[in-house]
Amino acid sequence: MTDGATDRRRDAPPRRSRPIGEASSPSIAREVAKFVVVSLLAMVVFAAASLPLLRHLGRSEAVRDARDTARLAAAGIVEPNLSDALLTGDASAVERLDRVVHERVLSSRIVRVKIWTADGRIVYSDEPRLIGSIYPLGDDEEQALASGAVHAELSDLDHPENRYERAEGELLEVYSRVRTPSGTPVLFELYERFDSVRASGRRIWLSFLPALLAALVLLWVVQVPLAYRLASRVRRGHEERELLLQRTLDASNDERRRIAADLHDGVVQDLAGISYALEAAQSSPAAAADRSLSTTLREGAAVTRASIQRLRALLVEIHPPNLRAAGLEAALSDLVAPLRRRGIDTSLDVDAPLDLHPDSEALLFRAAREAIRNVLEHADATWVRVRVERTEDLVRLSVEDNGSGFDADARDAAREEGHVGLSLLEEHAAHVDGRLSLRSSPGRGTTLTLEVPA
Repeated sequence: MTDGATDRRRDAPPRRSRPIGEASSPSIAREVAKFVVVSLLAMVVFAAASLPLLRHLGRSEAVRDARDTARLAAAGIVEPNLSDALLTGDASAVERLDRVVHERVLSSRIVRVKIWTADGRIVYSDEPRLIGSIYPLGDDEEQALASGAVHAELSDLDHPENRYERAEGELLEVYSRVRTPSGTPVLFELYERFDSVRASGRRIWLSFLPALLAALVLLWVVQVPLAYRLASRVRRGHEERELLLQRTLDASNDERRRIAADLHDGVVQDLAGISYALEAAQSSPAAAADRSLSTTLREGAAVTRASIQRLRALLVEIHPPNLRAAGLEAALSDLVAPLRRRGIDTSLDVDAPLDLHPDSEALLFRAAREAIRNVLEHADATWVRVRVERTEDLVRLSVEDNGSGFDADARDAAREEGHVGLSLLEEHAAHVDGRLSLRSSPGRGTTLTLEVPA
């Protein structure tokens, strides 16, 4: 780091990373509000998608009503007033049927009535200019005449038989079979304004729309308290998980502190006493007279001092006294000391000042300790690089080595065997909105990276 960069960092206001115990839990109100908004949008989308279907159903129902009207008009009004003389063009028969049609069939909705014979001759129409005209029947008309079924379709006003209806606009053409008193089948055809069919269909689907919207709103309202209960349960589960994680970390720290205190006050002090005793014995007249005894006592004192140094290094790894007293850089320096004693080339680079909360500082130290422990026990590395850098948004720790590395299967096997140090660190990092990543492959070394919010 350059001096100018260091000065700028010193001039910057200190920042505190969020302490682990203060990691935010999911807000119930925020989550419920999200659910309410999303479900409301889904309801609107569903209602919008349902409108075309409702319109289609309404129009289908209106067309069905038009067929029923034509069926009733054919069977209840026209057929009882048919006569066989109509087939021969008898004027009185035409006049009598015309009077019935105008009085009981034609309306503002129904604008035209025609009666056809099987050979395509129009024997009656309320438009007298069509009577006697011959036009070929279509397939649907012939099928209706043969089966007695009621058919409905939009009228093609370009056909010559429909030339007198062109001024009426779109028309729905409905036809069915009727019989004369002698049993001769003829085709009854009725033309209804399609605007009236649309209006009828609109009334039908609009009558269903309030019920549909009410059902959707009721479903939405019922889901809100359910969503609140679910969010509350998720919140409680999150808090319990946070509490368990914190207790696990606290218990681990307490146990490390206890073990470190026991070793320091017990074994280390005993070994120090033995070392002093051996040095004093070496200086005695008896040892001076016996060169072999003097050598043995000197070697014993040296081995004891070396054991004390190794134990103290282990104590630093278990519970670093320098982390709180001297800061992260001093603690990391103590942590990499065993690597140097093994002849491993090490480098340590820490940005200053970090201005971290003690809990975040402890998390960075634990991650570095886990990585260095793995290097000492498994990596067979010749160099290790430890770097802590701070940007505007986060603090990043990276521990890189050129050791043997491992693959994902090896890590899964270690986790199954109870080695969960890295898994706990991942959970701990996620708990403070951080991220722990591990990149490794056999023969290519390992890089551990931990990022926590600055």
